[in-house]
Amino acid sequence: MSFRNLSPLQMFQRLAETRARSCAFAAENRAEWSQWKADTLPRVMACLGDWPERVPLNPLFLAEWEHDGLLKQKWLIDVQDGLAATLILAIPSDLAKGERRPAILCWHGHGPYGKEPVMGNNSSPELRAAIAAHNYNYGHQMAKAGFVTFAIDWIGCGERNDTQKPNHYTPQSRDWCNLYYLHATMLGMTTLAINVAHGMAATDFALGLPFVDPARLGVMGLSGGGTMALWSALCDERIKATEVICYSDLWAHFGFRDMNYCGMQVAPGLFRLVDLPEAQGLLCPRPLLVDIGANDTCFKVDTAMACFRQVAHIYDVAEAADNLELDLHAGEHGWGGNRSVAFFERHLAATPPAR
Repeated sequence: MSFRNLSPLQMFQRLAETRARSCAFAAENRAEWSQWKADTLPRVMACLGDWPERVPLNPLFLAEWEHDGLLKQKWLIDVQDGLAATLILAIPSDLAKGERRPAILCWHGHGPYGKEPVMGNNSSPELRAAIAAHNYNYGHQMAKAGFVTFAIDWIGCGERNDTQKPNHYTPQSRDWCNLYYLHATMLGMTTLAINVAHGMAATDFALGLPFVDPARLGVMGLSGGGTMALWSALCDERIKATEVICYSDLWAHFGFRDMNYCGMQVAPGLFRLVDLPEAQGLLCPRPLLVDIGANDTCFKVDTAMACFRQVAHIYDVAEAADNLELDLHAGEHGWGGNRSVAFFERHLAATPPAR
């Protein structure tokens, strides 16, 4: 008996390392890439299951204040039947009357504060520490650079955390990401699709504002927010440019080996089709900026770079290498911020008027 494996974890790890993916990228030219994407993307989307139905947003204005030279607003919107979300807007102070600016949806990562540090809330020592640890206030910084930025909490975080006010449920030390995933899959849904749908509702609201150019939309996010940035862009063609921050790796390593994932990042059967580099590569030829921390302890630099090299290969084969950028920074698990402003300025530039 001692010569046989009794570890279920080792069994799963071996399956992850050895099972072939049915949509693994093998194209050698642009035509083959195009066919691969046409065949693969619908199958990947099908893994998300059923989506919540869209509902009227019924926006409710809550508050407006000035912070560090920015105008900030808080709104409440309906994102599906029976569920709402609070939304934070950061608006540049130099916005001229009648001007329309590009907008960036800023997804947060895991943590107790949701969108708050991303959008620059530094009102407590804890929030300031979160910002300092991950250079986490990219929603605030990108608004300072001239973009309109906006954010909501994904389910289970921030103001939509069932253990925090105004909710008071206690999951007995269980992870809400995993509990919601179990609930969702029982209903034929996934938390990924639910969160992406809520992000699309937030985008509907933002793009309807008079000072936002609906033709110039980007998305960015750190860690779990990188997951959300990737899937938001895959599911919403309105997004013209994407920044995935510290969410590059290989599923067999960061998922099955390190168990560095949760229910909000996965969909049934996804790994039978593609690995994470191929999922990112499905964004091609749309512009993609990837941030990798050389000292990241969540997504180790060796497998993170292996992921990026595979994405780069997809962009090369598709003859779209100019639309892929890398910010390999010296930091830990956080936003590099070295290329973001120039990247979004380049790809969300105003379209010259037709002559």
